[in-house]
Amino acid sequence: MDRIATAFARARAEKRAAFVAYLCAGDPDFDTSLAACRAVLAAGVDVLELGVPFSDPLADGLTNQLAAQRALESGMTAARVLELVRRIREFSQVPVVFYTYYNMVFSNGVEAYARAAKEAGVDALLTLDLPPEEAPELQAACAQHGLQTVFIVAPTTPEARLAKVCGAATGFIYYVSREGVTGARSDLAANIPQTVARIKAHTALPVVVGFGISTREQVRQVAQAADGVVVGSALVNVIKAGLADRAGIPAKLGAVAADLIAGVR
Repeated sequence: MDRIATAFARARAEKRAAFVAYLCAGDPDFDTSLAACRAVLAAGVDVLELGVPFSDPLADGLTNQLAAQRALESGMTAARVLELVRRIREFSQVPVVFYTYYNMVFSNGVEAYARAAKEAGVDALLTLDLPPEEAPELQAACAQHGLQTVFIVAPTTPEARLAKVCGAATGFIYYVSREGVTGARSDLAANIPQTVARIKAHTALPVVVGFGISTREQVRQVAQAADGVVVGSALVNVIKAGLADRAGIPAKLGAVAADLIAGVR
């Protein structure tokens, strides 16, 4: 099995959901970002979702917008993001999913981007603004180079379209549990168990839930219904809070990640 399938199979064998952590690659700088990745992986993350910093991250709330801005201002480029993955592969075989936008892929050449991502150690592409109807070129490139594809189901996705979205994915399905953008919330979205069950009627792939999950208790609740739980802004906020003492970020981030991960265990 590929790394993604192996991670979810391991979680199922342990009778729990997988924990997916989101960090923006290069936030707030390359070295701190690498140390941050190491810290969350050491805490027990099952899948690492790396945001590729982009100047117009339309699916992201303020927390992740600012993370992308910090990364870009520190000098992160497409090549540096790939270098970050190569460095991660020196100490971890945890699956890495790129959370990106199609302009980042298209502008580099779709086939060339897929090839470079795979060679660096990336396992899947989640291209936020690319619907499956417009994705054949990317799907073909990913299939050619052994990359998985991840597509999004939203609360507004009609039943008739679920089969198309699920059929386009090969890695897992990402259920965006809220309309709007990323960001920590004080309460969970409604109807998560019902929607996850509806998605599962169309696919045998794992279904993960993200957007707005920010506490251990919220992780625990979502983990009862989903195959995986994604937390991003709550982790990125730790980086933001530690900018004055960047050397202290990894330890603080690891502690927060461990507390959140306890929700799936």
